[in-house]
Amino acid sequence: MTADDRLARGTEGEQLAAEWYAARGYRIVARNWRCPEGELDLVAARSGELVFCEVKARTTTRYGVPAEAVTLAKQRRVRVLAARFLDAHGPVVTATAGPGAARRFDVAAVLRGEITVIEAAF
Repeated sequence: MTADDRLARGTEGEQLAAEWYAARGYRIVARNWRCPEGELDLVAARSGELVFCEVKARTTTRYGVPAEAVTLAKQRRVRVLAARFLDAHGPVVTATAGPGAARRFDVAAVLRGEITVIEAAF
């Protein structure tokens, strides 16, 4: 599998996750937001909620199911990135989610084009 194949699979997974959130009334605030510490796959908001979603997409379970790839180290990194994102974009997010919005960390697991979103995964 080439790097282009992996990139395409990841892009497809992120699109499925964005559609999943949009269908449930969330506004997509950011996709593939980057800073020196890394990248957030998806940030979504709706009244009273702010979601940071890590998307993992795979075509087989040869190396485990997609959600298993979100290790404790990855969870810590996503939390740090969420803080950096809020430092950079707090007013925009507050306007969408509302002041004092609950923060949630989800995992979107995509396997062969089928999505499972684990809300409040960590």
